[in-house]
Order: sequence, then C-alpha cells, then structure tokens
Amino acid sequence: MGEKSRTYTGRELRGYIVGMFGQNLIYNIVATGLYFYFQNVICLPAMALGWIMTIARIWDAINDPMMGTIVDKTRTKWGKCRPYLIIFPAIIGLVTILTFLNGNYAQADTATQKVMIVAWAAISYIAWGMVFTVCDIPLWGITSLMTEDENDRSKILGLARIAAGVGGIGVLIVQIAQAAAGIFKNKGIEATKASQYGFIVTAAIMTVFASILFECAGIFTRERVEQSEKRYGFKENFQIMFRNKPFRQILISGILRSPIQLLMIVAMTLVTYYYANGNIMNILMLDDNGAVTGINIKILIGLGCVAAGLFIGQFVSMGITPVIIKKVEKKTLYNFYSVAGAVPFLLIYVFYKVSGGDLTTTFWSIIIGICMLFASASFGGINVLQSVMIADCVDYEEYTNGVRTDGVFFSGQSFITKLSAGIATIISSSVFSIVGYSGANVDKLNKAIEKGASFLTYDGGSGAGKYAATMFFLISIPPAIGMILSALPTLRYALTDKEHARILGELVAKRAKDNENK
Repeated sequence: MGEKSRTYTGRELRGYIVGMFGQNLIYNIVATGLYFYFQNVICLPAMALGWIMTIARIWDAINDPMMGTIVDKTRTKWGKCRPYLIIFPAIIGLVTILTFLNGNYAQADTATQKVMIVAWAAISYIAWGMVFTVCDIPLWGITSLMTEDENDRSKILGLARIAAGVGGIGVLIVQIAQAAAGIFKNKGIEATKASQYGFIVTAAIMTVFASILFECAGIFTRERVEQSEKRYGFKENFQIMFRNKPFRQILISGILRSPIQLLMIVAMTLVTYYYANGNIMNILMLDDNGAVTGINIKILIGLGCVAAGLFIGQFVSMGITPVIIKKVEKKTLYNFYSVAGAVPFLLIYVFYKVSGGDLTTTFWSIIIGICMLFASASFGGINVLQSVMIADCVDYEEYTNGVRTDGVFFSGQSFITKLSAGIATIISSSVFSIVGYSGANVDKLNKAIEKGASFLTYDGGSGAGKYAATMFFLISIPPAIGMILSALPTLRYALTDKEHARILGELVAKRAKDNENK
C-alpha cells in the first residue's frame, strides 16, 4: 500500500484482549453454566427450555440488526462503539446474576409456582440476550475501527478469538458450583438446595470479576478509522446485509453450522455425568469419615483428555490461522476446516458404539480426547476466519456504496452465534424430551445417583444407558452434518483475497487524501 495505515498501540491491544476475555467469560457462564443449571439443577422441562431459547432467538433476529443500526448511527467524542463498551458491562453483569435467581421446578408445589419459575427463566434470559447484544456488536465492530492495516486486523481478530476461547473457562462454573455446593451440604442444607446455592454464589463471584475485565475494552481502546457521513435506517441496513453477497454467504454458512453449538450446550452435562457420575467432586476419594484419601485416576484421565482436547485444539488453531491466511486463500481454508472437521465429530459416536457404551477406560478416553482435539481445532479456525471475513465485507461495502456499516455487519456475527445456540438448544431439547431426560426425571436421576446408581447404565425408564447414548449422539452426528453443510454456501465465495487487498489499498489511499484536504 502506498499510504501508511493507522493502527492501534500495544496498550490498546492489551486492553481490548482483556475486555474480550471478560465478555466471553460472562457468555460461557450463561451459555454453558446457565443451561446446565436450568436443565440439571432447577430441572426445567426440556421443551420449556427449548421454547425459551426459540423465543429468544426470534427476538434476536430483530434485535441484533436493530442494535447494529443504532451503533452505526452513534456519534460521540469517544466514537460509535466505545460508549457501549464503557457503560454496559456492569449492566450485563447484573442481569447475568439475576438469571440464576429462580426456584426449583421439580420441587414446586403448585402449577402457579411452576409457571412463575418458567416465566422468570424466560424473561431473565431474553433480557440477558438483549443487554449482551448491546456490547457484543460494538466489541467486535471496533476491531475494524482500531486499524486500517489488514495484517493488524487479522492479528487482533485472531487474538480476540484466542481470548474468547480462554474465556471458555467460564464453563468451569459447573465444577466450581458443585464444589461450592459441598460447603452448603456440610452445613446441613438439603442436597438440591445446596446445589442451587452453589451455583448462585459461584455465578455472582465469577460475573463480577468478568464484568470488571470487560470494562477494559471500553476504557483502553481508541477508534482511528473515520465514520462514514452517510447513514442508513433499520430497513436499509437489513437490505445491505443481504445485498452484500460475500456477507450473505458467510451468514448462511454460519446458520447451517448451528449444530456445532451442541458441543457447548451438551458437553458439560455429558462429561460431568458420564465421567464423574453427576458430580465433579467424585474425583476425590474419601474414607468413611469424609476425609480425602486420594484422586480417582480414572475420572481424572477421562475429564482431562476431553478438556485438553477441547481447549488445546481451539487455541492452537486460533493461533496459527492468522499466520496461515497470509499464504492460503481464506475461502480455501474456511472450507477445509468445515469439511475436514466433520470427520472427528462423526468418529465420536462411532467409537461410542464400538466401545459398547463405555469410553471411560484410559484407552478410549485418549481416543475421544484426540477426536475432541481435531474437532475443536476445526471450529476454532472457522471462528477466526468468520470474523476476519466479516471485517473484509465491511471494507467491501464501504468501497462499493461509500458507507462503513461495522455495527450492522458484526451484528450478523452476533446473530449467527445466538441463532446457532438457539437452534442447537431446540435440537437438544426435542431429543431430550423424546428420551425422557427432562424435568422431574432429571431430579429422579440426581437422587438415584446420590444413592449409588451409575449414569452409564441408568435406566430411567428409557433403556439402560440411553441418556448417555443420547448425549454422545448429540455432540457427534448433528455437528458433523452441520459442518459439511456449512461449506456449501462458501464453495464459490464472492470476495477473493486479491480483490480485497486491492479494495483496502484504495480505501486507505482515499482516507489519507481526505485527511489532507480537511
């Protein structure tokens, strides 16, 4: 490029990455922790949970582009994204905590109480989605405003995805909450209540910490790319989203890949029940007096292999993808990740059947860990590419129509994420309802395990081990199908890397010239 590109400082980059970690810590507290809490602690009926997610996603179809339009119309001395990143993290934190303050459906005495419990779950979750969107779109949109340099943008988006992946430790709220529940049990509180209190306390502490970190993204960043004078309304922005062909292809691809979210939704329940028989604290071996005598190596290996596979695969892929795209066409790499990633997902269920339903031995734990490694690497790389390619679409729109719609286009990314979670939840809720893993039956399962039953062979009136088989199916077959389908819209992706480089070069030159003429 002939003109020097303006870009972020190291301090701004660090502030953004810390904020991204905090935001995704909150996201995973809700996406995984709250789902586990709704399903396995307060025992909401599976279909009620599915309907809550469906209603939330229908609203998101309107709310996300609407928020993108509001962001693009925002004009302040801080820019158009930063105001939301400064003001809303504390609000998101408060609403996150409120989603956990509910009753127990399985223990409710009257129909009215049950309705109130479901209603509070629905209202609080939809409210959380709305306030989360207010910050999520500006958080991703600001990346294309912090720098004009394509390599720096790929770098910050790659690091952002890594930070988001590290924020995945939020899923540990399940294990931490179960440990906290042990404290309440030791004080004589009934097991179900103790479990609920453990989640509430853990969610509150983790959310406050995450909200403080999230605030850094607003405080330390700066917007350097000028905002377009031309502005569009909600209707026009909707038209822009679907008229922009490369963006439309990414949007459709992301929706088709929705079943991948089943891994996040179901995996924590699966590993907790399948490897630790419903409570992570079973990893500790106790004597008759309750004193710790050692570690259950079998549980440790099972949990360790799955966790290592999930996290290491993502981080490695997120780290190397920004480097690979300097030499490999983005479209080619995106489609490779999609098609190749279907294989390890498919093998998970194949190995479950081959093993006879028992994957808890050291050999099978390692095999499943390897499958998780390659599966998580595929969607980790896709996540980076999706963000980079959406940022390219923003440049394409500015070059073609003279307007920079960062907020609207990154609202599409937020919409993909939440719609995918909604579709995955509908799939899981429907399947769980069919096999009877719902409401009072989950409460019965928990009580049976307390008395010594094994989740691997638990009948529950649905056949020995059917709950475990259902969960392995959900994290294997639907994601494999979704990964393959997601490659279809991008086989002939409309924006090549060469064309984008030309567009970006001309945009940088035009901005420099406009600044000289001011």
